[in-house]
Amino acid sequence: QVQLVESGGGLVQAGGSLRLSCAASGRTFSSFSSYARGWFRQAPGRERECVAAINWRGVSTYYADSVEGRFTISRDNARNTVYLQMNSLKPEDTAVYYCAAGPSLSSKTYDYDYWGQGTQVTVSS
Repeated sequence: QVQLVESGGGLVQAGGSLRLSCAASGRTFSSFSSYARGWFRQAPGRERECVAAINWRGVSTYYADSVEGRFTISRDNARNTVYLQMNSLKPEDTAVYYCAAGPSLSSKTYDYDYWGQGTQVTVSS
């Protein structure tokens, strides 16, 4: 069974930065390294949305319009870890952030098979 564990969340002032990490552990099967990875977020009362995703090679990426130019997704396949560098944070970025893994690059929640437990990001004004 694959487990995804996020870390790096916390409280930051508007304009600040945070770096989220998501490490995969457990019985990662041979094709897992070829899985796309995504970062999603969910604020209270709102649907879960994809903020960034990256394919297995790290060549193709997706960013939501709301984070384009401020967030950067990257991955280290040797460590089965994906990162989300978040700069110029805004109060509206406040949410629980989840990482996910799926067979192909997508911004849809239903295309991802594995999910982490989430990490809280709070941006104060």
